[in-house]
Amino acid sequence: MLKLGEYQTLTILRDTDPGLFLGNPEGDEVLLPNKYRPDSFEIGEELDVFVYLDYDERPVATTLTPYLTLNSFGYLHCADVNEFGAFMDWGVQKQLFVPFKEQARPMKVGNWYIVYLYLDEQTQRLVGSSKTNKYLTNDNVDIEKFAEVDILVTHLTEKGANAIVNGKHHGLIYEGDIFEDIRTGDRIKAYVKKIRSDNKIDLVLQPPGYRSIEPNANYVLDELKAAGGFLPLHDKSDPETIKNELGLSKKSFKKAIGSLYKDKQIVIKEDGIELLAED
Repeated sequence: MLKLGEYQTLTILRDTDPGLFLGNPEGDEVLLPNKYRPDSFEIGEELDVFVYLDYDERPVATTLTPYLTLNSFGYLHCADVNEFGAFMDWGVQKQLFVPFKEQARPMKVGNWYIVYLYLDEQTQRLVGSSKTNKYLTNDNVDIEKFAEVDILVTHLTEKGANAIVNGKHHGLIYEGDIFEDIRTGDRIKAYVKKIRSDNKIDLVLQPPGYRSIEPNANYVLDELKAAGGFLPLHDKSDPETIKNELGLSKKSFKKAIGSLYKDKQIVIKEDGIELLAED
């Protein structure tokens, strides 16, 4: 059976005027239109394609890369709105439909939204939903403290950056733990700082605790060298100044320069830190 909304490896069965017909071992066939056919191929060769429904609601294959696949989330641009719902650009030719009933708030042309792709059981059509909370749960969190995770930033608030963790959990990066420019729609690596008793997940963008000290020390050392051996920052500097100059929290900065000081790579002065000359 062909799997709508997913990548699959299919075999080239025959070459026709409209394109290549591909098939699977179960006997299902799908058209790969000429615009996507490879420059060279052989009958019997396998191709990795994405399958979805064309404008006539027929399965069709493409070599284009969609921005999301079945049962996953993406950050999509709203291209059109009519009396039935919104239509999103999602990387393939036919736009993704998001009916009004699946919109967390009314979508507007030109805006971007976090959208979940699912298969409507009644119509057997691929549909989008911006009501993302119903597809996320923290009831059974199967990750551990300090684990590296994949996140999709969903929105920013005064509290911090909300994110989808590993495509299935809610997570939050507190404002005090954000030391770089992140935006809604960013797909980045993060680390589990803490899993609370109610299974809420606290995230950070650098490995927590001791794991982040050494990279920060190396980073500060590189910045020192690039600045000619002196930076007008020290353990009494204003946190905002440190954040603006290096993108680090004051706590991380102090750990970093403490490590460099112990290693006798810098000297801490009243007006900044200075690189010690190598013997």
